Amino acid sequence: METKKLNIFERYLTLWVALCIVGGIVLGKLAPDVANRLDRMAIYVGEAPVVSIPIAIALFFMMYPIMVKIDFASVVKAGKSGKPVWLTLFVNWAIKPFTMYAIALLFLGVLFRGLIGAEATDLVKMPFGLDLDVGAVHGAGTVVLQDGVKMLQIPLWRSYFAGCILLGIAPCTAMVLVWGYLARGNDGLTLVMVAINSLTMLVLYGLLGGFLLGVGKLPVPWQALVLSIAIYVALPLVAGYFSRKWIIAAKGETWFREKFLHVLSPVSIAALLVTLVLLFSFKGEIILTQPLTILWIAIPLFLQTMLIFWIGYALAKWLKLPYADAAPAAMIGASNHFEVAIATATMLFGLSSGAALATVVGVLIEVPVMLWLVKICLRTQHWFGEARA
Repeated sequence: METKKLNIFERYLTLWVALCIVGGIVLGKLAPDVANRLDRMAIYVGEAPVVSIPIAIALFFMMYPIMVKIDFASVVKAGKSGKPVWLTLFVNWAIKPFTMYAIALLFLGVLFRGLIGAEATDLVKMPFGLDLDVGAVHGAGTVVLQDGVKMLQIPLWRSYFAGCILLGIAPCTAMVLVWGYLARGNDGLTLVMVAINSLTMLVLYGLLGGFLLGVGKLPVPWQALVLSIAIYVALPLVAGYFSRKWIIAAKGETWFREKFLHVLSPVSIAALLVTLVLLFSFKGEIILTQPLTILWIAIPLFLQTMLIFWIGYALAKWLKLPYADAAPAAMIGASNHFEVAIATATMLFGLSSGAALATVVGVLIEVPVMLWLVKICLRTQHWFGEARA
């Protein structure tokens, strides 16, 4: 297996992540106008900000250095190996949504219900296409009039529960390329799995969401999904493919690998850190004002992440996959597509809803937990009959 040496960004990534989270929260606190202006720079679908333009730019530079390294001949070869692809589809769509439902219900609806507030309520948007009279009961909620607008008043824990479900049915696409790369996984196979899971999301995200939420039919957020996949995955993929061809044709493969990639290597991690500063400058106030609520939501999300990772990793071992395939296959389900989850929660329930807050908590724990899983993968390569790089 090829040895990939960690640069200073990768070696101390946990430290940089912590500093960027703190920096983002401080920026949002000290310069809220700057954070708000950046947050409003978005592509909207209806009244919902679906794609943040600053984050989209940062994510492009995070993804492009990974995409441009991929030899697309290896992608075709990797696609012929069906086991890891079927493994990720099974874990992501047959296991993950239902374990998320069960874990979130246990913790938020039973164990932490009293801590959240058994009688606490949340005001969320009326489900799309539904027009009920004030006082009418719909699912677990009651229609109320708030500032002249009909809203659905539901138990607060159920709002957090809904946000957890939206995270649980959104397997990671873009970010898993970063985790797979850091874990020295098969980049070509990871790209294949990203493409297949992106297409699967278009069909199953709305269907599973509507089934699991159980508070009225969840409309499939086609525009949000298509825009997110196009901007976060397809754009850097196309740019990486063509620029790789042009550079190799003009300068040769040796120059491309030894010069161009050497200069480009820190860009992906630097862009990840910028993304974190932006995300936490937008949502830092929520984290500061509701620290215990963040903890109650984070616990089931953390347990779900660990459970799904170990299920995927154990099944990969059982299927006798090589380490380079096993690591990204396990992490694609453990990680969440938080951009889509946040956009969907905002569209369905409103920006100030508990559901939207729960998806933001997903961002809060995503990076440190996934970095921990990367380290676990690197330390357990010998489980798959391969020496550590």
